[in-house]
Amino acid sequence: MAKQLDYHTIREIFERFRTAEPEPKGELDHVNAYTLVVAVALSAQATDAGVNKATAKLFQIADTPEKMLALGEEAVTEHIKTIGLYRNKARNVIKLSRILVEDYDGQVPCSRAALESLPGVGRKTANVVLNMWWHYPAQAVDTHIFRLGNRSGICPGKDVVAVERAIEDNIPVDFQQHAHHWMILHGRYTCVARKPKCNACLIRDLCEFEDKTP
Repeated sequence: MAKQLDYHTIREIFERFRTAEPEPKGELDHVNAYTLVVAVALSAQATDAGVNKATAKLFQIADTPEKMLALGEEAVTEHIKTIGLYRNKARNVIKLSRILVEDYDGQVPCSRAALESLPGVGRKTANVVLNMWWHYPAQAVDTHIFRLGNRSGICPGKDVVAVERAIEDNIPVDFQQHAHHWMILHGRYTCVARKPKCNACLIRDLCEFEDKTP
């Protein structure tokens, strides 16, 4: 675990991220808050590209919890069977859809606690939805951010909650809205797990990672 970087270094890092990609976007396809919840829940242990391929036709016919319930678990399972853990995920999609209809008038709630109460929705999923749909600066820590944060010193922590807190405490407020998107994309495409592309990294000179690749 690298040491926590100082304010000025972190500001320079995110200035570079913002210059390179002023408006970073999540890569999961969705048309409303409900389909975003479903897409993020399906993305656990799956790639965004794989989820998008599976949901392309599903969201055309079931973009509300009511329509998803009408479609039924068997049909949902058939649509998402290319995704890992698809049977359990299909079951959760139906369960969360029923809860939304019965307890929230078919609307997606906008508090972390309410979102986390839905089957298949954890803290990361809740934070993604709060950030992407309601533009609340929630930080969704996935494996890419956890790796990048600890390698670089941007937001080191022993677990995802500690990393989330490090982001909130140390990254300047004007970068908070897009912070997790910049870090996810950097971790996904540059600071990769096995052989980070340090020679192509725009923050190489600011990063605390000791085993930089040539």
